[in-house]
Amino acid sequence: MVVVIYDSNATSYTRKVNFKIETEKVPAGDQPIAIKELSEGIDKGLKHQTLFGVTGSGKTFTCANVIEKIQKPTLVIAHNKTLAAQLAQEYKDFFPNNAVHYFVSYYDYYQPEAYMPTSDTYIEKEAQINEEIDRLRHASTEALLTRSDVIIVASVSCIYGLGSPVEYKRVQRDIRVGDSLTRGEFIRELVEMYFERTNADLIPGTFRSVGNKVEVMPTSERMIYRVDFSENGVGSITKIDAITRSIVEDISEWALFPTKHFVTPEKERLEAIEEINNELKKQLAKFKREGKILEAERLKRRTQNDLALMREIGYCNGIENYSRHFDRRKEGEPPFTLLSYFPHKSDGTPDFLTIIDESHVTIPQLGGMYAGDRSRKDTLVEHGFRLPSAIDNRPLKFEEIEKELGQRIYTTATPGRYEKERSEKIVEQVVRPTGLVDPMIDIRPVTEKGSYEGQIKNFITEAEKTIKDGARVLVTTLTKQMAEDLADFLEDRKISSKYIHSDVDTLERIEILTDFRKGKFDCLVGVNLLREGLDLPEVELVAILDADKEGFLRSETALIQTIGRAARNVNGRVVLYADEMTNSLNEAVTETNRRREKQIAYNEKHGITPQTISKEIKSIADQLRTDHDVAVDTLLKVDVELYKKSPKKTLKEKRRQMEEAVAILDFESAAIIRDEIKYLESL
Repeated sequence: MVVVIYDSNATSYTRKVNFKIETEKVPAGDQPIAIKELSEGIDKGLKHQTLFGVTGSGKTFTCANVIEKIQKPTLVIAHNKTLAAQLAQEYKDFFPNNAVHYFVSYYDYYQPEAYMPTSDTYIEKEAQINEEIDRLRHASTEALLTRSDVIIVASVSCIYGLGSPVEYKRVQRDIRVGDSLTRGEFIRELVEMYFERTNADLIPGTFRSVGNKVEVMPTSERMIYRVDFSENGVGSITKIDAITRSIVEDISEWALFPTKHFVTPEKERLEAIEEINNELKKQLAKFKREGKILEAERLKRRTQNDLALMREIGYCNGIENYSRHFDRRKEGEPPFTLLSYFPHKSDGTPDFLTIIDESHVTIPQLGGMYAGDRSRKDTLVEHGFRLPSAIDNRPLKFEEIEKELGQRIYTTATPGRYEKERSEKIVEQVVRPTGLVDPMIDIRPVTEKGSYEGQIKNFITEAEKTIKDGARVLVTTLTKQMAEDLADFLEDRKISSKYIHSDVDTLERIEILTDFRKGKFDCLVGVNLLREGLDLPEVELVAILDADKEGFLRSETALIQTIGRAARNVNGRVVLYADEMTNSLNEAVTETNRRREKQIAYNEKHGITPQTISKEIKSIADQLRTDHDVAVDTLLKVDVELYKKSPKKTLKEKRRQMEEAVAILDFESAAIIRDEIKYLESL
């Protein structure tokens, strides 16, 4: 048991951590040594360690065991949303009784605001925020401020600006049975926390009042909390299932957080508004001196509209662009981010573990995010779309990230220069618990009798053989267009295929990968997105087209990572299509063979027979489906059959049930039945 001191400049308190892995798996292969070495390194205060683990060696399980041993809140950073989703599910499986959350910044799921002067094109920020992802974001920050057994799996965009944890925690309200709080006071507090009042269905971030009862659905969960007021104050607090309306439990206290991460006290809000107004005047004067009439008018109209909303309701779309004023930060000072919500010691030192997954890709991404954001913001400011202070709503600079992160473990099969230079300890994990060895590599020509399409013909032949045996195929191309074209071509050849790349929607990518594992299609075509961390044990054949095209996608690191996709299956094999052996190809093949020899020697010494990884097929996308959708689907499983037998009678009964639900103000159930009726009528 470890005690963690949390200091957020406004609050200091002690919390206990109790991580406990719940699984029948036991460390094997190189895992026991890796767990021991890494844990000892953390205890000795080492700041940088690398887990140099081959694909399929169970790096996540090793890290889970390290977390259990050191008992510290943990941040896991992945370089893309798909990998973060997979890791979140794995950690949830290992720690079912602890708080494991998936955090994806809004920069991951909407188009950021931008302006392209050459074509005079303004791209407005996509305002529609995915409700479920927003819920998960709030669940993450709330967990960090209320408990210590927390693992947050986040994409690299966790370094973007977020509201102050001090103010977020300050606005948080603890409601207890017996509190001398009136119904009216509670409603006023809900409004101040940006909850919206409704008389219809409750959705996250809304409340409704019926008699002496106030029902609230927090942003972070799919539960309704009913607070019943008596003459003396809070009489009872009841937790209710939002779908069935059944009582989950009666509770004595409840921690309620605001619906927005950007919250500011009234006095400071008014001061911030005055500062924004002063900044606007200075910028308008600057534009006037420069003769930028259009830019000045544009900035004046937009900013004054935002200020009016801030005065009226305390919030506006894009309020994060004014965060420097609300946070009382000086120009150039780093913003608050998800990292700010993690525990720190009383001297401000980070007191949490950071695991940077697939660090050879994640580290460069973290290092490059500030420059890209700054370029976009400079253009917006220059052309009057934003005030100069919007520049300080930004991702952290790399040197700021290094200060904000605590002790860290880099996990990768191909360490980069950064990890090699900074790591005080590098732990190799080459021998897999399953006894699986790195795959055999077969190098074949790209051309055939002068035809460039030789590799495609050969790949189709190999794919058909593999699919006939009931296994799956993975093939990588150099471009997104090639991936799409190849998937279509394979479909024409009766090979069930789908493509996946960075332009495919986040949740759709997760669904495609889950369907691939389930065998709903046989061949997955991708680009570099498929290189790191994707756990696909059903894949028996990996084909790399144009393997001799030296570059980022065919570097030593990229080739080793792609080859590793076949290392989770006992029959895994890799075909590299190349007309010449580049330096990257030679190095990748040499390293793969080195690992293979070491793995085979270990198996022979210990009498181990390799076994394909057996992994339950799950998807975090299932959790992102709303409870409403799940409830509708559940009812339809029964009612579709009734509808087929007697359509009119079934619809009449369903409408009666809906009206009864409305009569007793059970709007959630009514909405479920309403959507069920719509579906039945469409049959």
